[in-house]
Amino acid sequence: MNWEALQAILGGVNKHSTSIGKIWLTILFIFRVMILVVAAEKVWGDEQQDFTCNTLQPGCKNVCYDEYFPISHIRLWALQLIFVSTPALLVAMHVAYRRHEKKRKHRHGEKVDIEALKRQKFHIEGSLWWTYTSSIFFRIIFEAIFMYVFYFMYRGYKMPHVVKCSDFPCPNTVDCFISRPTEKTVFTMFMLAVSGVCMLLNVLELFYLMLKLCMKKPKTSFSPALMGSQLNPLEANASNLLFEPESEEKGSVLI
Repeated sequence: MNWEALQAILGGVNKHSTSIGKIWLTILFIFRVMILVVAAEKVWGDEQQDFTCNTLQPGCKNVCYDEYFPISHIRLWALQLIFVSTPALLVAMHVAYRRHEKKRKHRHGEKVDIEALKRQKFHIEGSLWWTYTSSIFFRIIFEAIFMYVFYFMYRGYKMPHVVKCSDFPCPNTVDCFISRPTEKTVFTMFMLAVSGVCMLLNVLELFYLMLKLCMKKPKTSFSPALMGSQLNPLEANASNLLFEPESEEKGSVLI
C-alpha cells in the first residue's frame, strides 16, 4: 500500500486541524503506520508457514489456520487505518471546494491572491465545523468497531500458544502451534493501546469543538439610533443631542 500518498493527503488536512488533531495525526503515523510497516509485517510474515499441527492429514493445517486466523492481523490493521483516515478526506474535499469557489470569483473579476489562497488556513467554523466534527465522529465509530472485531474474530487479544482444531478433514482433535505467540501478543496489545489513545484524542477534540462553539457569543453592534428607538421621545431627543457632532463654527448658536 502507498502510505506516502495517504500521508500527503492527511498532511494537507493537518494544516486546518486543531492542536489535538495534529497530535492525533502524529500518533497515527509514528506509532501506527511506521510500526505496521517497519516491524509488524516482519513479525507476522511467517505466520502461515510456521503454523504447525501434530497431524499429517492433508488440508487439516489450512482449515485450522483459517478457523483461528480468518484475516491476517496486518491486513486488518491496514484496513482499520484506511477506514480511520478516510473521514479526513471529507475535510480535504470541503477545503478544496472553498478554494475552488474563491478561484471562480477571481475569474469573474474579483481580486484574489492565488498564492496566498494556497497557503490560507481555513478556520473551523460554519459549514466546515460540521464537516470536521462529522469526520471525528466517524473516526471514533470506526475505531470502536475494529477493536470489537479484533476481540470477536481472534477470541480475545492474547495470542495463544496452542490451539485445538477438530474440523474436517482433521481425523480428530489436533493441536496446532503458533509461531512467536508472545511477540505477537506484545504487538497486538501495543496496537490496540495506540488505537485507544487515538480514540481518546478524537473524543477530546470533539468535546473541545463543541465547547468552543457553545462559548462563542454573537457579536452585537452599538447603534445610537437603535438605542434611541427603545427610549421615550424625551430620552431619544437627549440621546440625539448627545451623539450629534459639534458644529465646525465656534460662534454658531443652536436655536
